[in-house]
Amino acid sequence: MTTIIKNADIYTSDEKNPRANCIVFSGKKIDFVGDEADLDMEKYADADIHDIGGKCLMPGFIDSHVHPGWITKSLWHVRLPWTEDVDELLAFVKKFGEEHPKSEYPFIYFEYYPTSMFDEHGPTKELLDTAISDRPVLCQDFGEHLCWINTKMLELLGVDKNTPDPGPLETFARDEDGNPTGWVREMAWMKFADNMFSALDWAPPETITPDTIKEFFDFMEDSGITAMADGFIENDDQIRSIYELDKAGRLNAYYDGMVRFWSYEDLPEKIAKLREYQKLYTTDHIKVNTMKLFLDGTNESGNSASLHEHINDPGNYGEIMMETDELTKCFLLCNREGLDLHIHMVGDRAFRVGCDAVEAAKAQAAAAGEPWVCQPVFAHCEVVDPSDMGRPAELGIDINWSCHWSGGYFGEEAMNYYTEEKWRRMYQFNPMIESGAMLAFSSDVVTGYEMHRAYPFFGIQVAATRVDPEFPLDPDKYPGSVRPDESAKLSLPVLFKGYTINSAKQIHWEKIMGSLEKGKLANMIITDKDMFKTPPGEIKDIVTETVIFDGKVIKGTL
Repeated sequence: MTTIIKNADIYTSDEKNPRANCIVFSGKKIDFVGDEADLDMEKYADADIHDIGGKCLMPGFIDSHVHPGWITKSLWHVRLPWTEDVDELLAFVKKFGEEHPKSEYPFIYFEYYPTSMFDEHGPTKELLDTAISDRPVLCQDFGEHLCWINTKMLELLGVDKNTPDPGPLETFARDEDGNPTGWVREMAWMKFADNMFSALDWAPPETITPDTIKEFFDFMEDSGITAMADGFIENDDQIRSIYELDKAGRLNAYYDGMVRFWSYEDLPEKIAKLREYQKLYTTDHIKVNTMKLFLDGTNESGNSASLHEHINDPGNYGEIMMETDELTKCFLLCNREGLDLHIHMVGDRAFRVGCDAVEAAKAQAAAAGEPWVCQPVFAHCEVVDPSDMGRPAELGIDINWSCHWSGGYFGEEAMNYYTEEKWRRMYQFNPMIESGAMLAFSSDVVTGYEMHRAYPFFGIQVAATRVDPEFPLDPDKYPGSVRPDESAKLSLPVLFKGYTINSAKQIHWEKIMGSLEKGKLANMIITDKDMFKTPPGEIKDIVTETVIFDGKVIKGTL
């Protein structure tokens, strides 16, 4: 069946043909995009024709860094009230424990408390014990890189002063005698979780199945997101479940997966796991061709890799997983394997180390006569030294930014470690864009709590205004709750490209998606308003009325 949509206000994301009023597709592929006057209607006598009355039509969005596995595993977590008052939070925790016995909740996982609730020394297990002490309890911080646990949880984990930290980023905060305080960085506790679950004779309801992960993909469909890059594959169950959805005809998205590694030492083993996934799970809709590395932590928890000392801790420059020489070897191995490398980095030292490693690896590959095929993708890049802004364009590094972070989502917490001047330089990408770098956009949502913020129009609004509609900065300090610096606002054309053709380029699907062109996939959305004609502060309220995936209407009607 051939479908014609006419009287449409089409934004194509194709630089050669940016606007149109008519689109034609047969099966999965687009046959025509342009002016209706140029269409030979006699060729389409049997076509299904729809006049959409001038509504806006755009390519399906692409979220090029999101975590379906983490989201699916988080759906049993308990939502905390949003408060900066620790007594109010503890009262809620205590009341929840009283109302839900151990037989119902052997282990309680609360989310979230504001990262700013505690200073750089963090909270203590004894404080959380005042609310619940009869079973293990975890409170996750808002940035998802710190958590607060009680004494019972430390006991059941088997973690004490003699227990070594799992790694340079995954650590237990300790007192002067080396005893864990109850404050945990990253996912250090997870390395000991089996001890606790064994002692409890219980396991959290986190098994990923086709049905449990489908809730995430239903959200994607509803939001007009027709392709995505997974921040990393959580486990075998996750990729198998997505594959089973696809084989059952229930996966209405193109999925690009990543496999996480920790060091050059374990990279060959993780590459072997990626090859296993490729062999077992590759389909028309699924591919896995990228390695993932966390190079540092977060600015809000003080474990990002910084070029400057922490303001309250001279000599502390944060933490980094590896230095330039080791990262260079990782790039060279990925390049020889024909794989891309996607790196989490937030600090300016991590960014510089990343750039230096790409530069060194490309030079060594050229000297050895090896073609360069590895695409470096730097995710987040929250603070970049001005002298490094031009390096992504020079070195061919793609930048990935999660737009809904652009306002006040993480507040002022980074100023526990950074000067205000440096804090004001965060989330600035326009100099990179002006130098010719390619930016792709994403959500990086990790829990059901925040999944709604992955709606692309939500992210576009925040990045265009620098105001978070849910977590605005104090308007008395920051007029209009605009996060400094106002010059860092991203333009709507940049945002549109970043969620469409640029994200397609990042995941190497630009030949089949990301823009509306003849021969590409018929993946598109129809909205109730034109985002380019909508006040920036109202963009998040745009409704995606119709979603077309592979030429089929999967939401709404024509």
